[in-house]
Amino acid sequence: MGFYVVKTLHIVFMITWFAGLFYLPRLFVYHAQAAPDDRIGIERFKLMERKLYFGIMAPGAVLTVVFGMWMWLGYGVTGAWLHAKVTFVLVLIAFHVYLGFLLRDFARDRNRHGHVFYRWLNEIPALPLLVVIVWLVVAKPF
Repeated sequence: MGFYVVKTLHIVFMITWFAGLFYLPRLFVYHAQAAPDDRIGIERFKLMERKLYFGIMAPGAVLTVVFGMWMWLGYGVTGAWLHAKVTFVLVLIAFHVYLGFLLRDFARDRNRHGHVFYRWLNEIPALPLLVVIVWLVVAKPF
C-alpha cells in the first residue's frame, strides 16, 4: 500500500478510537446517574459500554497503532517530535486501559465514583492529549 493510503487508514482508525475515548466516559456519566432500581436501564448501559469498548474502541486503538507503526517503520518518519508523539500515544493507551478497568467495575456493579467524576474524566484527559498530538504532527516543532 502507498504511504497516503496507510496515512488515510491511520487517520480513520484514530478518529474511531478517539470517538470512543470521548463517548465511553459520557456513557459512564449516564450509567452512574441511573437509579439503582432501573435494572433494564443499567443492563442497557452495560451492553452499550461493552460494545463500544470491545467492538469499536479496542479495534480502533489496535489499528491506529498498527498503521502508525507501519508509517514509522515502513516510510522512515523521523524526528524528535515523533518521540514526543509516541509518548503521548502511550499515555492515551494507558487511559484506554484505565477506561477498561472502569468498564469492568460497572459490569460487576462495583462502581465507586459519582457522575461528576465521570464528567471530569469525559473532558479533561483526552482533549488536551488530542490537541498536543495533532500539534506535534502538524508543526513538527523539533
